[in-house]
Amino acid sequence: QVHLEESGGGLAQTGGSLRLSCAVSGGTVSTLHMAWFRQAPGKEREFVSGISLTGNEIYYSDDVKCRFTILKDHATNSIYLRMNSLKPGDTAVYYCAASEPRTSDVDLPRQTYEYWGQGTQVTVSS
Repeated sequence: QVHLEESGGGLAQTGGSLRLSCAVSGGTVSTLHMAWFRQAPGKEREFVSGISLTGNEIYYSDDVKCRFTILKDHATNSIYLRMNSLKPGDTAVYYCAASEPRTSDVDLPRQTYEYWGQGTQVTVSS
């Protein structure tokens, strides 16, 4: 059973930076498609960024493109989300998710993610 544990959330000012971490246990990042989602109060959960098991495919939502960077570290069996130029609209609970590939097709935003972390709060003040 894959277990995901996020950390690194907190309070930042507009224009600031934060780095989220997602530690994976019970599986390895080299065999999983991984992603970050977020859910703001009163809104549906939305895809933020994803990285394929090979690391060759990376996807960002339009809202975070050029501001956020997703990374995969095989040595620590973790993924990270580096968030720069934060805006109040980035305030949300951020979730790490993992998908066990069933086919060779990769569609990171629409992949079925079987495993989820419990989330970490990110708050950006204006």
